[in-house]
Amino acid sequence: MEEVRIALRNVGRIKPDSIEEYIAAGGYEALEKARTMDQGELIQTIEETSRLRGRGGAAFSTGKKWSSAFASKEKTKYLVCNADEGEPGTYKDRVIMEGDPHTVIEGLLIGAYAVGAKECFIYVRGEYEKSIKLLRKAVKQAEEKGFCGGTKIRVVSGAGAYVCGEGTAIVNSLEGLRGEPRLKPPSMAVKGLHQKPTVVNNVETFAVIPEIVRKGADWFGGIGAEKFPGTKLMCLSGDVENKVCVEVPTNATLREVLEQFGGGVAGGKKLKAVQLGGSSCGFVTPEQLDTPIDFDSIRSIGAALGSGAMYVIDESRNMVDILWEIARFFRHESCGKCTPCREGTMRVEELLEKLAAGEGSRQDVELIRKLSGYMQKNCFCPLGQSATTALISALKLFPEDFDAKIRKEA
Repeated sequence: MEEVRIALRNVGRIKPDSIEEYIAAGGYEALEKARTMDQGELIQTIEETSRLRGRGGAAFSTGKKWSSAFASKEKTKYLVCNADEGEPGTYKDRVIMEGDPHTVIEGLLIGAYAVGAKECFIYVRGEYEKSIKLLRKAVKQAEEKGFCGGTKIRVVSGAGAYVCGEGTAIVNSLEGLRGEPRLKPPSMAVKGLHQKPTVVNNVETFAVIPEIVRKGADWFGGIGAEKFPGTKLMCLSGDVENKVCVEVPTNATLREVLEQFGGGVAGGKKLKAVQLGGSSCGFVTPEQLDTPIDFDSIRSIGAALGSGAMYVIDESRNMVDILWEIARFFRHESCGKCTPCREGTMRVEELLEKLAAGEGSRQDVELIRKLSGYMQKNCFCPLGQSATTALISALKLFPEDFDAKIRKEA
């Protein structure tokens, strides 16, 4: 299996702050081509021919999002690039933005033309100062070259909150409100930013759109898995030899990504598990590594592709210690909007800390199990609903790790 670079096609090949080098590499040709197409035809190309699905985690059809906003009779529409990359173990969007910011700008401008948006936002994680600087320079260069036309693009520094990676929370933050999720319905395509139709797509999604338009949707649709075509960026971290971000066809297997590009488990140790998709996702066992990385195949084994993070865990680790760190993260990042998340994340962290210290009991483990199930059913947004996904997965797959941490009674 070889790497196939679409989103990363220019990374390492051109200077990220040079629009001239981007243009020399074929940059903005797709934008010019898109603007000669009928908007409905362009959206159909993205939706039905390329079958592009979002690369942010939910894998929703990009074309369907666009068509919903395009169909609205509202005159004011907005397009938002979600660059608030806060999922632990994920750094793919940063690699794109710092290596080729113009591909994000071009993809955004193509999307703006398709849906009829005259104002766009790139909402970037506040800690990504280099990305913000490069994107702002890229926007200025694109404006000076006349590529933006009548479309205004604003690069906004995020609010330092993990929850702002959720679409409606981004919209709240852009409006100057607390970064908290909104109740849905209505959908964002109906009432989003300033109660106007709004489309939110991920950095990786926007980065591949210029190549789809330039080389043809049939070309893109012929790469990788049939129902989830194209490529996917995978970020390897943890107990792996090579901590890298790679772009591979979606029919590549987890094993190929881990062994060919990651170099296998560090130090020659045995693999215990891979946390796939980020801290909000569950674990994959060594027996499941031959699963292709397309969204549907991963879901069929009870896992989630999520953001494409692959956190490798070797045999020497106890899952309780890892879960405690995850619980600390979610307790810190809970926005406090709903009681099940605000109180649940805190209580789960307390119980896991107790277990990690070898002071827990079987009753504590059962309480953790009950709390996790309650949170998944009753939390307001995906943060709280997925805060214990890893915990539930570990309880099922590695019960012996919990047994090893239970306090030994005299």
